[in-house]
Amino acid sequence: MWNIDEFTEAAAITVEELAAYVNESQHGHAPVLRRQPPGELADRLGLSDLIAKGGITPETYRAFLRTFLAEGTRLHHPGFLAHQTASPDFPAALADFVHGATNNPMAIYEMGAASATVEFEVLRWMLEKVGFPAGGGVLTHGGSLANLTALLAARARAVPDAWEGGVPGDLVILAPPSAHYSIARAASILGLGQRAIVPLETDELGRIDITRLPEISGKRVMALVASACATGTGLYDDLRPIGEWCRERGVWFHVDGAHGASALLTDRHRHRLDGVELADSVIWDAHKMLRTSGLAAAVLVRREQDLDAAFKQEASYLFYGDQGFDLIRRTVECTKAALGLKIFLNLAWRGEEGLGGYVARQYATAHRFWELARRRPGFDLPYEPESNIVCFRYGQGDQAELRERLMRNGSFYLTSTELNGVRHLRVTVMAPATDDATLEALLDEIASLRPGAPQDQTAALASQA
Repeated sequence: MWNIDEFTEAAAITVEELAAYVNESQHGHAPVLRRQPPGELADRLGLSDLIAKGGITPETYRAFLRTFLAEGTRLHHPGFLAHQTASPDFPAALADFVHGATNNPMAIYEMGAASATVEFEVLRWMLEKVGFPAGGGVLTHGGSLANLTALLAARARAVPDAWEGGVPGDLVILAPPSAHYSIARAASILGLGQRAIVPLETDELGRIDITRLPEISGKRVMALVASACATGTGLYDDLRPIGEWCRERGVWFHVDGAHGASALLTDRHRHRLDGVELADSVIWDAHKMLRTSGLAAAVLVRREQDLDAAFKQEASYLFYGDQGFDLIRRTVECTKAALGLKIFLNLAWRGEEGLGGYVARQYATAHRFWELARRRPGFDLPYEPESNIVCFRYGQGDQAELRERLMRNGSFYLTSTELNGVRHLRVTVMAPATDDATLEALLDEIASLRPGAPQDQTAALASQA
């Protein structure tokens, strides 16, 4: 049994330390990134002894937690400009805490009626936003599972007996090279193999060229995948003409809106998803732009029966009788966390308008970075951003080396990607604390590092900071 007094004390310590961590992070009072080698960090944390002997107490737990939080990445930090991972809002954190204590595996309704009911309502809201009023959905642990689930539904539509009889060799998926890697993974998991992916023609920035959509002969098109927006660039495919092309040919149209579907919540950017209602399936990650902690991704389909057809299962201990409220029939996962609670509490605290305002602000901050960088010599920006993602180069040197040196200095964390085979730096504006002062400081630091400068000069600059 729980020692309730010990739990209450440890929970209070957790809240105190997390509050200090988030506050310190939001104000940039610590490095945005620490990555001590795992062997050294394991020793600092005393992991081997704790695993072997146990014996942690509330007092020693505080010291452990403080050391633990000091290492890793601070997603609330103004200098966190790297991956498309949310700077989570506190209501979502509360939902994680509640689920951690209650642990209701709510894919089976009787095991988590409240959690399942919340998910039903969150899905109803998301379906309305993408224009699927008669559709169906489910929340999964991440966009990769969501893409896989949507493509399973597409496979069931194209080949209803594939679950029993296997996958025929004439199925193909049409997708641009800029599609998220989980699409290629899903193709092999589904038994199609990588040769079944037919790359779509794109413009120089990786967007689907709607004037060169292919006519496939001798093959059956299982699905066409478009991005809203692309992971690497943050640019949106032109969904309406693609959707109309698919409708005319009876092709399943899948929109990977993991990152960019949240633009539906803001009047200023909703037009980026014009035509999304023509899709047969859409995925939408809450753990990107809806400020929930990982993971919470929605699979949304225009026809509810398509999602019900994605899986066929038999297990006498789970599937019997009238179980109309169970979500387990729509997911890979059996033990599924209360993912809807995270989205719901963020909505309940901030409202749809508040979350939409966050999306608009992050998009605006990215555009501001683009404006500021254009004014400076040496910065090359290949496109005007359509979301909170901006790609750029500084100088002609090794951009990966520049990124690495920038990260060693500890003030900023960026990623990089390739455009037309050329390595670019990549900014993704996620933290609400990122402002004009942050952007100017980043540009200053990039210019000061100068790609190709000697390593000892980099060290000197770091020590001065």
